[in-house]
Amino acid sequence: MSTDTLSKSRWVYSFGGGGADGDASMKNLLGGKGANLAEMSSLGLPVPPGFTITTEACVHYYANGRSYPAELAEQVKAGLAKVEQVTGKVFGDAKNPLLVSVRSGARASMPGMMDTVLNLGLNDQTVAGLADLAGDRRFAFDSYRRFIQMYSNVVLDLDHHMFEEILDEHKDRLDVYVDTGLTAENWEAVVTDYKALVERELGKPFPQDPQEQLWGAIGAVFASWMNERAKFYRRMHDIPESWGTAVNVQSMVFGNMGDSSATGVAFTRNPSTGEARLYGEFLINAQGEDVVAGIRTPQALTRAAREEMGEKAPSMEEALPEVFTQFKSVVEKLEQHYRDMQDIEFTVEKGRLYMLQTRNGKRTAKAALKVAVDLASEGLITKEEAVMRVEPGSLDQLLHPTIDPTSARDVITAGLPASPGAATGKVVFDSDEAERLGAAGEAVILVRDETSPEDIHGMHAARGIVTARGGMTSHAAVVARGMGRPCVSGAGEIQIYEAKGEFRARGRVFKAGDIITIDGSKGEVLAGTVKMIEPELSGDFATLMTWADQVRRLKVRANAETPLDARTARQFGAEGIGLCRTEHMFFDGDRIAAVREMILADDEAGRRAALAKILPMQRADFVELFTIMEGLPVTIRLLDPPLHEFLPHTEEDLVQVAKATGLNAEKLMRRAKELHETNPMLGHRGCRLGVSYPEIYEMQVRAIFEAACEIVASGKAAPIPEIMHPLVAKGEEMRYLRQLTDRTAKQVLEEKGQTIEYMVGTMIELPRAAIRAGDLAENAEFFSFGTNDLTQTTFGISRDDSGRFLNAYIDKGIFEKDPFVSLDQEGVGDLIRIAAERGRAVRPGAKMGICGEHGGDPASISFCEEVGLDYVSCSPFRVPIARLAAAQAAIGEREKDR
Repeated sequence: MSTDTLSKSRWVYSFGGGGADGDASMKNLLGGKGANLAEMSSLGLPVPPGFTITTEACVHYYANGRSYPAELAEQVKAGLAKVEQVTGKVFGDAKNPLLVSVRSGARASMPGMMDTVLNLGLNDQTVAGLADLAGDRRFAFDSYRRFIQMYSNVVLDLDHHMFEEILDEHKDRLDVYVDTGLTAENWEAVVTDYKALVERELGKPFPQDPQEQLWGAIGAVFASWMNERAKFYRRMHDIPESWGTAVNVQSMVFGNMGDSSATGVAFTRNPSTGEARLYGEFLINAQGEDVVAGIRTPQALTRAAREEMGEKAPSMEEALPEVFTQFKSVVEKLEQHYRDMQDIEFTVEKGRLYMLQTRNGKRTAKAALKVAVDLASEGLITKEEAVMRVEPGSLDQLLHPTIDPTSARDVITAGLPASPGAATGKVVFDSDEAERLGAAGEAVILVRDETSPEDIHGMHAARGIVTARGGMTSHAAVVARGMGRPCVSGAGEIQIYEAKGEFRARGRVFKAGDIITIDGSKGEVLAGTVKMIEPELSGDFATLMTWADQVRRLKVRANAETPLDARTARQFGAEGIGLCRTEHMFFDGDRIAAVREMILADDEAGRRAALAKILPMQRADFVELFTIMEGLPVTIRLLDPPLHEFLPHTEEDLVQVAKATGLNAEKLMRRAKELHETNPMLGHRGCRLGVSYPEIYEMQVRAIFEAACEIVASGKAAPIPEIMHPLVAKGEEMRYLRQLTDRTAKQVLEEKGQTIEYMVGTMIELPRAAIRAGDLAENAEFFSFGTNDLTQTTFGISRDDSGRFLNAYIDKGIFEKDPFVSLDQEGVGDLIRIAAERGRAVRPGAKMGICGEHGGDPASISFCEEVGLDYVSCSPFRVPIARLAAAQAAIGEREKDR
């Protein structure tokens, strides 16, 4: 069913009872949870009935001063009536009460970021009716105290710790350690204290009207779309604010009705490794929040998993064998139907199974690769679909070190291997502190009893996370896996004393600031720094990359000027160098003195004498790069920064440099003042240096061709030099620089008696260059778009200073993303489009690519495919990301044409 055909005044869609108003294709309208509940209902699976309030209602809510659409109340009433009809219960009825859950459901999964209310509809009358229906007064009051605490926290904005303190006082007084040890009378006393707390804090009693409760919860879910943790998560995962969230109102089923009841979370495959085995946890006599909140340590689903973990508590397979058999059949059906690994929430009420949610499961990059490759091998999906299943940015998780298996391991404590990988850092106990130290460049490990959604910023800033409580599907585990942060959860031996700034484990004390290492793959926490090793990019990674390379059109090069960068780029599959910044070679200690001598020279002869000292060093640089690249294209940008960057900046430094080099201090100081520019980014730099001091560019071109001839003379594959002139704005500049390049190249090749194929081009960094690209193309054989500077010059924003104010622009919706991170396709993108069209009109087949940081950004790569550029160039570690993103872009463009 297409959302285009839906009436804009329809805000509510029902599901359950063997049918549904929607289906899985309506994720944008019904959110991921609502669309999948509808789909499962239509498949005939046991789904408690309910209804979904659309994402459009949320958009309306924010566009109209947080008010609901006029028709919503009537449609909610009708949706509730349908649920009453299917369940045979009545919302608010004292004897036969219908209770509901109210949950968020954005189109993109945002685990733990928004609010949920369970057991809604309970009050002082309906709790008695629930007790009679269930034949269990203890269960009824346990559910009521849960509802009061959750509703008070989510809707009434009271701190949940106040309720926990009351519960702890009762447990201490009764000498009870676990919640299940409390009797019906105990829970009644807790409920009385909870209600007294609400009245004391708010000056009015806890709401008893189920309709007031329902609309309070709906409003709270809509409001949570704009809470700080949700906004942070959206920024981190590029989820637009304009999408809004749906609200799902669903009949409650109860996992806390005794030992034949349970609740749990399952993945059809292991979300850490991708292994094709049922994976997850459950709790007997519990509600869903108990599993994900990390308050109780859950039990394994399968006997094999229990034995592997060395657990004593029975698995679901052993404790509820008949339900487990049915459950296994249902989850297999769901994976076959959705053709992807599923993340499933379920409840068992008195031996009867209910499915509460299914969605494509969040997974680590390693697992995503394995699942995609395995599903393709199993014939469930095609190779192209497998390529589309892996998020390019997530590959970053695979390109970093893990613990060297030969290293000594001083294990402090062990927990669950919640998210793989390894990290070393300073111990911090507070998320704000983690964020502060992380911003200052410190590596930190966040250590908490358990994490909550409020810790999202600290988890993002930390290199890794350790929690004392919680299981494999706790908040910490799920969020860490999504971020690619290693995580050890449920490390129960750790005792955290946050006020003292320390934790204790196995008789040892570790203070804030102490260094620890975590191994998220083994679930171990180690003392001190431990040696790491580089990952092996083989197996599923190599398979998927091969499939990606078969479908992509865009070539992928690397930005590299050092031998290490060049080798790393080749290892990751780069098809050449798209940007070699030659100025980086000038800063080496053994040549900076000659560069400064050149800058201080009084005339051309003096400059040429100094440049003659630099020439053999430059030549050696290019020989090494050409050797590593073995006949692949190497785009070399001639000197770009203003000359003052090579001089000391303070008077003290000037004096020291003069002493060390024997250069005249007074002359050095005077020259530094002469070269000082008010706005050097728009000053005497780039090709303007080549026009003012052609001998500099002549030296560099000579070094390039002497190096190329040396490679050929040694019998190796001839390099393909692409000589790039930066910051060109006019056709006349390009003509002058082309002549300089060709003249110097001819001289060298005649001296050496060799022929070398080469190209001369320019970096498009100025709006004028883009608009007058036809003029440039008369003498430029290729364009490389320097999108870092092109973004700066188009917006008039310095990328070095923009961090101070860009977040305000993003928060206010003026920018959707930082334009230095993801290409501004409307403005900067238009300039690229214009330049490509006008350049190719003059020189058909001109080679074009981008070499700014955007070359490693998947959204920007998609734009490059759309515009028809030939290649992207990015930092070496982003080459695999670019290869996969280029393949996905090619598939996406083909889909558009169908």
